[in-house]
Amino acid sequence: MTEQVKPIPVGRAGAIPYICVDDAAFAIAFYGRAFGALEVLRFTDPDGKIGHAEIEIGPACLMLADAYPDHGFKSPKSYGGSPVSIHLFVEDVDGMLARAVAAGATVLQPAEDQFYGDRSAKLEDPFGHIWLLSTRKENLTMEEMQKRFAALMAEGAP
Repeated sequence: MTEQVKPIPVGRAGAIPYICVDDAAFAIAFYGRAFGALEVLRFTDPDGKIGHAEIEIGPACLMLADAYPDHGFKSPKSYGGSPVSIHLFVEDVDGMLARAVAAGATVLQPAEDQFYGDRSAKLEDPFGHIWLLSTRKENLTMEEMQKRFAALMAEGAP
C-alpha cells in the first residue's frame, strides 16, 4: 500500500522565503547561532556549494542556497543590498538582538517600542539580508494604531 502524496508538504504551507547567500554553509551556521535555526535539508553540488537547503526557525521554514550568478541566482551583495526584509517575532527582542550581534549581525536600528504595540529592532546579517525582530508588547485595535501613527506624523516623524 502506498501513502498518498500530499500536494503541499506538511509544514510548508504559505509563502516561504527563499534567499541567496554567498556562503550557504556559513549562513546555516550563523542562523543557528543567531536565531536558533535547525537545518532540515541540504543538497551539495560536486564543488561543495549548497544548491538547496532548508532551515526552520520555530515553525517557519526558510529556504536558501549559495549564489549561482551564471543561472541568475545572485546574493544581495551582488546588487548592493536587498529590497526585501524578513520579519521574525521572538519572545525577547532585546535578547535575540544581542544573540544575533554576537553571531555576527550588524544593528541597523536598536530595539525600541513602536506605535503599533511591538518592541522592534532591525539588523543586517553577514550576507546582506535585513531582519526585523519584534516582540508584541500591547494588543491594540486598528483605530488605536492609526491614532498613534497620526500623532507621530504630526510630530514630523519619518
